[in-house]
Amino acid sequence: MKIAIGADHRGFLFKEFIKEQCHEYEWVDVGVHDQERTDYPVYADAVVSMMVSKAVERGVLLCGSGGGMAIAANRHKNIYAVVAWNDTVAQRCVAEDNANILVIPADFVSAEATVCMIRAWLATEFKGGRYAQRIAMIDKE
Repeated sequence: MKIAIGADHRGFLFKEFIKEQCHEYEWVDVGVHDQERTDYPVYADAVVSMMVSKAVERGVLLCGSGGGMAIAANRHKNIYAVVAWNDTVAQRCVAEDNANILVIPADFVSAEATVCMIRAWLATEFKGGRYAQRIAMIDKE
């Protein structure tokens, strides 16, 4: 599976850890490439662009709280970015909400927990059915 990954300066170290630990996936790293202060919307937009163009199947974003990345990513149609803080939340967000971008609040979880969340999230499938009806309600314009 090909996954875009992006982080601001507060998520940089976790991003690097994820790529080392989850080597069974193909990561497309859109940055940041060091811990110098940066702005999260740049990396949210880069991951979303890769998803919209279908260059990747899913995306992972990391920042301090997760909130900024999720807000930036969710401004785009057919993007369902969710903040998760444990593997159960990550799984439910895919199963029930069709989350295609996982946002990690790097200031509030451990690097090890992040790896568990990512693996659980990627191993889970969307249930469809009544949950798909809810997504259709969100997508209605």
